[in-house]
Amino acid sequence: MTEDDVNTPDDQTADTGEELREHEVRTALLGLLAEVGTVTATEAASRLGYSSGLCSFHLRQLARYGYIEEVPHRGGRARPWRLRQHTPAADGPMAEEQFGDLTRGLEDESWQRWLTQRDEAPAEWRHDEAFSAVAYLTPEEMSRVADVIRRALAPYQDREQRPLARPDGARPVALITRLFPLLPHAADGVDQD
Repeated sequence: MTEDDVNTPDDQTADTGEELREHEVRTALLGLLAEVGTVTATEAASRLGYSSGLCSFHLRQLARYGYIEEVPHRGGRARPWRLRQHTPAADGPMAEEQFGDLTRGLEDESWQRWLTQRDEAPAEWRHDEAFSAVAYLTPEEMSRVADVIRRALAPYQDREQRPLARPDGARPVALITRLFPLLPHAADGVDQD
């Protein structure tokens, strides 16, 4: 019997079609991945104060359920993990909705942590670039705007897996874009079509 067996015997539900239950270690791992991008079980254990075996088990569980994925790497025993780079749409609408809820929750949690701790950041990092806008778009235009944003971010994407590509002073920065139609309030009596 391993530490994994002792600490989480009831979490092996993937084969039964059940959803992955919330767990303190998994929640901490997802938060860490949202913050730093990529971690190994050993790095996660060091940062979170759990054993590497426990972190490894829960990282594998998160991967099994489609929340995270292993980062391509060259040899060695270390297995780096990251949040899944695409939504699990192929797994069905329910999985996509759950993944979206999880992602938005992590984004909101990271934003709240920023608000409460930004005074502790180095002076040059104590500001943010939050903004919002409303634009009248067609569904096709909304997709084009999203594509423009993705293309603008593309030159920076490889820095997650290639630390040597990061310039001095670079830190992980949350880049959150949500494009969605503003629906009228039900009391407005406006047809939504």
